[in-house]
Amino acid sequence: MDRATRFIANRKQDKIRVVREQPSVQSMREGEEVLYFRNRGTLTRYRKERGKIWTSDMHGSQNKHEKGKLTVDNLQVNSRLEYTTSFIDYRIFSHNFTDDLPSSKIYIPWQGTAEQTSVPEARSSFLAPFDMTCHKLMMKIPEMATSTTDIVFTVEETVENDLAPSTVCTFDFTDSFVDDSVITINRSDWNADPTVPAGSLIHIGLNPDNSNITDAERHFIITSVWKTIVTI
Repeated sequence: MDRATRFIANRKQDKIRVVREQPSVQSMREGEEVLYFRNRGTLTRYRKERGKIWTSDMHGSQNKHEKGKLTVDNLQVNSRLEYTTSFIDYRIFSHNFTDDLPSSKIYIPWQGTAEQTSVPEARSSFLAPFDMTCHKLMMKIPEMATSTTDIVFTVEETVENDLAPSTVCTFDFTDSFVDDSVITINRSDWNADPTVPAGSLIHIGLNPDNSNITDAERHFIITSVWKTIVTI
């Protein structure tokens, strides 16, 4: 084959067609390639090879969506997956304590196992490094002396140069207590957006409506999950 013939052969390629329906193993021939626009605005290239469908996404903007499991494997020394702008993370905290609950508000601990009656206080305060939203709060109910007491949960904040905490949102638990069950407060259950901005102190309050909720010290197991906007 002379030079001119090779040039023509290399330039002569079948144009990859754009299809309107999502390709499948049944709709494609072996070795065929097609393009398909997904609903999310992604142009995907499909190729059928060895009886399987292989895909490669193309993006017209900086937004990229990955489906399935992302595995990063690099054997180079000091190699790592690094974020350069911002990302959303979910941080989990333990607030366990032991107490015979009073009929007044207490603040559950962020460290240690001792609740407090006022804030700001080191053990019942957390300095938010980024904007944080209470995604979920869970409490395992210990043995209770009564099943009819209400408990008001609060998310509170102390802003910079302000020693008095303010209430961000509340949740009033009014159902009957069942020993060893779990109270779950989701983000949508609070009466307002449970978001605390970066730089504020976060406090979580718990306020029973009477002192007969427990008749002895009980172990309260509490976990919170916070959606965190990490900014690099």
